[in-house]
Amino acid sequence: MTNEEWADKGAIIPPRTPARPNPRTHAPISPQTTAVFGRPDGVEGSFASSAVATQKRPQPTVAAPDPVLAEAFGRPAGATDTLERDPDSRYGEEPEPEVDADPWRDPDSPARLSDPAKTRPEAVDPVEPGRKLGVHEVLFGGRIHWQALLALGAAALVIGLVGSLVGAYLAGGGSSSTGETVTLPANTGKGGDEPRSQVSRVVAAVEKAVVEIDVRTSGSASTGSGVIIDKAGYIVTNNHVVASAADDKSATTEVVFYDRTRVPATIVGRDPKSDLAVVKVDNVKNLTVANLGDSDKVQIGENVVAFGSPLGLDRTVTSGIVSATHRAIAEPPGEDGDDAVIDAIQTDAAINPGNSGGPLVDWQGHVIGINTMIQSTSGGSMGLGFAIPVNVVRPTAQTLINRGKIVHPTIGLNAASVRNQKVLGAEVKNVVADSPAAKAGLREKDVITKFNGRTIESSDELAVAIRTTQVGQKVDFTYWRDGRTFDGSIVPAGE
Repeated sequence: MTNEEWADKGAIIPPRTPARPNPRTHAPISPQTTAVFGRPDGVEGSFASSAVATQKRPQPTVAAPDPVLAEAFGRPAGATDTLERDPDSRYGEEPEPEVDADPWRDPDSPARLSDPAKTRPEAVDPVEPGRKLGVHEVLFGGRIHWQALLALGAAALVIGLVGSLVGAYLAGGGSSSTGETVTLPANTGKGGDEPRSQVSRVVAAVEKAVVEIDVRTSGSASTGSGVIIDKAGYIVTNNHVVASAADDKSATTEVVFYDRTRVPATIVGRDPKSDLAVVKVDNVKNLTVANLGDSDKVQIGENVVAFGSPLGLDRTVTSGIVSATHRAIAEPPGEDGDDAVIDAIQTDAAINPGNSGGPLVDWQGHVIGINTMIQSTSGGSMGLGFAIPVNVVRPTAQTLINRGKIVHPTIGLNAASVRNQKVLGAEVKNVVADSPAAKAGLREKDVITKFNGRTIESSDELAVAIRTTQVGQKVDFTYWRDGRTFDGSIVPAGE
């Protein structure tokens, strides 16, 4: 219903509030804006007729740009297609005149050949040689002055006279390039065959006591060395030198002496665990016996000489020094299947295959060891040679001569080297029942760190320490168990 209808029914109608002015009323539009953006004259709707649309309307004018902005952002002089500036172009600068490069002023200029200091002269056409003068023209034609002829004649007479005198002298025996009377002087200095160095003196004292040992079987042949230790014909060598002939009845073993005399030999006894053996020759007189020394007195750094027949080259000597002592070294398993562990003397004297069994001699000519093995990555000498100490050789050889075999001490366990943050030594892997080790209370995982007064840092050192004991004699040792160290004693038994 309308307001009037509500009023007729008695309703009270409030008065209408007048409209408020619009605060967003636009400011008056300028005539210039209206001229550009407004409707053309005569157009009231949204679209103008075609006649009005084609009328030319006034266009806005653009003021000239600021000179600073025009220089910074405008096209450079000479550029019409793009605003990009050529980085190598120098706008507004005068181009520099091109000059020839001067290599003397440019430190980066490469080396090159320059023109020669002097120009070569132009080639000249060869001149045809003139006609040769004959004898008639020279003598009677007046082409050469008579004084020159006289000088040439005098020179010819002098040369002929001197040549005849020299020929007569040589023919008379005064000198000859192949004369039989020429004798070159010999060295008359003192000394003769006497040794002129300390190595030569050691060689002279020992060389006749060193022998070569040749072993031949039905399928192989090998060469080693040995040293005479008794006038009865006993010779000590390595077990691995003669092992191939020990159980082969068809094998032959020969000893080659210093004078190249060959004599058959027999094997007296062998000890695979110490890699020593003794052979014997019979009916050989005037044998030179080596002088055995004391290996316990050997000093690291002292000079030594190694004897032997490396690669079959008999009577070979090399010199060096003692590099270390009491080096526990395990040899590779031999034909007997036993692992020899030696308390070796280490030397840098060159030792090669064939030196095995030869003596290692000190500066006084005393045998201090028997060469037995090397360590090498190439198969040849690298200055890491090892010899069995003579203080081990002497009792072993004596026992082999007397009994033919060796009984070694044993404690009845197997061990492996252990190195960790807790302990360093030989760890017990298993213990034989009722063995000396079991009776001494040793158990698996115990680590032996000292045995018979020797510090143990590996299983090889433990094996060496056990070999130095005597069967039936009590030995003290130290072992580690569960973080604690204990002392004990053990009585080695015979194998």
